[in-house]
Amino acid sequence: MSWGELTALAVPPPDHRIAYGEDPLQFGELRLPEGAGPHPVVVFLHGGCWRSEYDLAHVSHAGAALARAGVAVWTPEYRRVGDEDGGWPGTFADAADAMAYLEVLAQRYALDLDRVVLAGHSAGGHLALWLAARHNLPAGHPLRATSPLQVRGIVSLAGITDLRRYAQGARGCNAAVPLLMGGGPVEQSERYALANPIELLPLGVPVRLLQGAADPIVKLEQASAFVERASAYGEDAQIEFIESAGHFDLIAPFAPAWPAVRDAVLVMLGTD
Repeated sequence: MSWGELTALAVPPPDHRIAYGEDPLQFGELRLPEGAGPHPVVVFLHGGCWRSEYDLAHVSHAGAALARAGVAVWTPEYRRVGDEDGGWPGTFADAADAMAYLEVLAQRYALDLDRVVLAGHSAGGHLALWLAARHNLPAGHPLRATSPLQVRGIVSLAGITDLRRYAQGARGCNAAVPLLMGGGPVEQSERYALANPIELLPLGVPVRLLQGAADPIVKLEQASAFVERASAYGEDAQIEFIESAGHFDLIAPFAPAWPAVRDAVLVMLGTD
């Protein structure tokens, strides 16, 4: 599945588009399954190299498919590199605020906050892992989670787990990391320590990392290195490499890789 094939398809509309902040980019799309609820929830962070030219539309097919599978899907938009106040720390603050807004949504819609999973694709996988890890930020840091919403786990789809290592690449998403962080790992080492999931372990919740074995954008070592370090902490972290799948197959419900993605979310939620 290529980017062009995915984005050429008509985007399925959400049930609701809801602002979680005052900036025009601080909104999210909510998709609800059939039935009265209360519904389990997946918070789905989209990727796109953290860049402003890639918005949440390309994960709409995945969100719609998960809703059909019986899950409420909250897909936040957020300020990205190229947007005013995008990058560090605005991108991270938006992800945190969108996550916290789930408690407001639960008062309006039939959402079960005892069954919440974080998921994300590529750069969104990085943000999903970071959201689960930010309780490990230093005490008093404005991005630290003091009373975070409890999640059952994380499903990372070709997620970028190590910003320092990923920034060593010279093109594509690799080159976007210094733009996100306001400099490279040497110049902004302290920021990287605050933003890098692999340095913020342990998470304290299960993690499932799904990766296309033919992914040319995020190397398999991003998943394997994360699992190796997480396991050293005694964490429940597992990888599933999907043969013949590329980078975008994991968010394409019409691709052969999709059942593995759907099942990972449903098992984590306990609704399989």
